[in-house]
Amino acid sequence: MSIAEKFEELYGSAPEGVWAAPGRVNLIGEHTDYNDGFVMPFALPHTTVAAVSRRTDGVLRLHSADVEDGVVELRVDELAPLSDTGWTAYPAGVVWALREAGHAVTGADIHLASTVPTGAGLSSSAALEVVTALALDELYGLGIERPQLARLCQRAENMYVGAPTGIMDQTASACCEDGHALFLDTRDLAQQQIPFDLAAEGMRLLVVDTRVKHAHSDGEYGKRRAGCEKGAALLGVTALRDVAYDELDAALERLGDEEEVCRLVRHIVTENHRVERVVSLLKAGDTRAIGPVLNEGHASLRDDFRISCAELDLVVDTALSAGAVGARMTGGGFGGSAIVLVESTDAETVTKTVEEAFAAAGFTAPRVFTAIPSAGARRLS
Repeated sequence: MSIAEKFEELYGSAPEGVWAAPGRVNLIGEHTDYNDGFVMPFALPHTTVAAVSRRTDGVLRLHSADVEDGVVELRVDELAPLSDTGWTAYPAGVVWALREAGHAVTGADIHLASTVPTGAGLSSSAALEVVTALALDELYGLGIERPQLARLCQRAENMYVGAPTGIMDQTASACCEDGHALFLDTRDLAQQQIPFDLAAEGMRLLVVDTRVKHAHSDGEYGKRRAGCEKGAALLGVTALRDVAYDELDAALERLGDEEEVCRLVRHIVTENHRVERVVSLLKAGDTRAIGPVLNEGHASLRDDFRISCAELDLVVDTALSAGAVGARMTGGGFGGSAIVLVESTDAETVTKTVEEAFAAAGFTAPRVFTAIPSAGARRLS
């Protein structure tokens, strides 16, 4: 049964349209987005799809093919931040954010289905938010530009859901282009689409979902964010983005015995520099040279930001020993996924070696797939 047919079965009439928004993989630039820094995600072919119709009676009805619950019915004028701890908080939060911004959204019937793995660090929540926002923007004729649409979705996640995430995930889902990675300045939302066609160069980027679940709102993410803000305050800058790479040693010296803050600052400053290096290498057509930069990024996330875990480290160490060009954890950390850059001819060997290492360690078998840079959010019908 198609998503439109399921919508009609649930709600009694055909949807006004069907939209899709993708998950994403972040190539480089981790935890820099809430520090006004640089990131470089690309969209996956995995999407959240929504069949949607407007309502004029103030009722919001939500249903997901991926959750066993029935239709959840809410009233748009009763939506309140932190009132919902379930999956419905994400689309309901978008409706709340749109209305808070002055847009007259008077209700909707929404049916959703997703192929974005949840808890894998691939931004399933942003895909859910963006597809809802894009559908309502088009149905209600709101005329919101994509970067602003992403901001509204971020506000929904920050304020309504209560997860202190940055702007990267929503922007990637809304704005990425097929065959490109998105170089995004999270301070002013300036974007550059950087060609990233690995297949043409005989390469692949594998995503290894460790199946270790993480949650951004579990407190650890918030602690890192607060620590970064403390570092910026101690250094007298608006955000850690403002600490230049060649001034890092002096900045760390000024922080003195603030050991934890020093580690966080060092990661953010060096990670911003890594994003700029990857952009330069890709523009120069030297794709294989980004491998060591990915490796450096993982070491920084593991040792300075301290958000890796045994499973992620095992993916990276095993893949590199099996001949991978580069590897690092990606996403919020404490589980989720790693990315592995390989020659196409080595993909099967690296995958098998990682799977065998997980089995030997007694870990749950990972899910491995090839990441293909894909299009951002769009209307399907």
